[in-house]
Amino acid sequence: MSHYIPSVAILGIDAKPIIIEADVAFGLSSFTIVGLPDAAVKESKERIRAAIKNTDLPFPRWRVTVNLSPAHLKKQGVLYDLPIAVAILAAQENIIPEKEHSAVFLGELGLQGEIRPVRGSFVAAVAAKTYGYEHLILPKENAQEAALVHGLKIIPVSSLREVVDYLRNIWSPKQVDIPILLDEKEKNPFVDLADIFGQEHAKRGLEIAASGGHNLLLYGPPGSGKTMLAKALPSILPSMSPEEAIEVTKIYSIANEYGSLSGFISERPYRSPHHSTSASALVGGGAWPKPGEVTLAHRGVLFLDELPEFNRSALEHLRQPIEDGHVTISRVSASFTFPSKCMLVAAMNPCPCGHADDPGVICTCSTSAVHQYRKKISGPLLDRLDLSISVPRVETEKLTKRTLGESSETVRKRVEIARTRQINRFKNIGIFSNAEMNSRLLHEFGTIDEAGEKIMRIATERLHLSARGYTRIIKMARTIADLKEEDHILPSHLSEALTYRHSLEK
Repeated sequence: MSHYIPSVAILGIDAKPIIIEADVAFGLSSFTIVGLPDAAVKESKERIRAAIKNTDLPFPRWRVTVNLSPAHLKKQGVLYDLPIAVAILAAQENIIPEKEHSAVFLGELGLQGEIRPVRGSFVAAVAAKTYGYEHLILPKENAQEAALVHGLKIIPVSSLREVVDYLRNIWSPKQVDIPILLDEKEKNPFVDLADIFGQEHAKRGLEIAASGGHNLLLYGPPGSGKTMLAKALPSILPSMSPEEAIEVTKIYSIANEYGSLSGFISERPYRSPHHSTSASALVGGGAWPKPGEVTLAHRGVLFLDELPEFNRSALEHLRQPIEDGHVTISRVSASFTFPSKCMLVAAMNPCPCGHADDPGVICTCSTSAVHQYRKKISGPLLDRLDLSISVPRVETEKLTKRTLGESSETVRKRVEIARTRQINRFKNIGIFSNAEMNSRLLHEFGTIDEAGEKIMRIATERLHLSARGYTRIIKMARTIADLKEEDHILPSHLSEALTYRHSLEK
């Protein structure tokens, strides 16, 4: 006799519905799983057999065949333990067949029948609601994360026995608590701009970058405050919209960064990988691809400190994700696409000793050493950094007087006003910042007058701007206009944008 149970297959940061079919027939005792399972799914046979027996339920003595449909999708992970076990029990008529067809099942089984948490429950809940299912039966540790999706009844369970009793209508689960918002700032206390002395030009650059979602490079001698400025950037970023929060929460549900999430991730991510990080760790990869740092920083900040110390090949892997806003990783079995719309923030010294542009200290590096050091960063990657901000050594007077500047909260209010203008401008388009504008949108919202065209002609010739560099300056000018609440890009906005477009080759 055969029976089927609904579940999901997680692909990238999305999930597709699948059907677990179980057939019990007379014949020699065997247990076969088909439908493109990976090693973890194949190993589930012994876990399922032991869990069913140790729950005092019958395991078939005949031939058991389990099919994971559709067969062309590769099935990976341990979340299929529970639906396979339920399908086998249903095939033996041990549970009520009408009830389990309206629910999606997922969970890992222990040998004693306990149900252990799995990753991706939020993504599974989104898929369950999208495809019309009414219930989601999953480990109790994942219940709050799944409850973020409204309109879906969450059934938290801790053992196979509870699942069977629920399907037999002899046990009812406790109500799941309403999830809360996760406040990332409590977990990651950032630097306040008021704590950074001097560096007014760099702070203004941070404000522009935060307002438009632009990439930036901070370069200067050691101890000038580059890392502190980068750590202060998240403190002036605006809160995410509900759509952005859902995107980020789905990513961290798959990556399982915080274990089982207890609420939406409301604050923008901040990732700062070490310079020994591999290319796969930066952009994602593996036999079964997982999100990399550029995806974990989606809608937030990816900070690369000591940029030239990173492997050049790893940095070159970032070029396409930063430009396109997504990463596509192809394998023989499938292709996976992860979002990567983050702000790339990089910091570096101007030379190996760090004092090439420092008037107060003599540089000990040869000309060739400085050239080789800067050559570690390719021109195409530098061209994707909208702002290049020089961070000079802080003057002694500013350090000793310790006069506090504007706080992050004050600057953040201006940033939020600028972002609100952009959200209203791009509503129904699917983007949230000026940095995301394509050529068509730039032609519509980035027009400049005759005086502005003259400035850009001169700048293009003198700075040898590429087409990409030209458009990025226009986008920056559009952001500066938004900060000043101007509807049109003025020559003064272009002039300020150009002050942040420097080349390290000079």
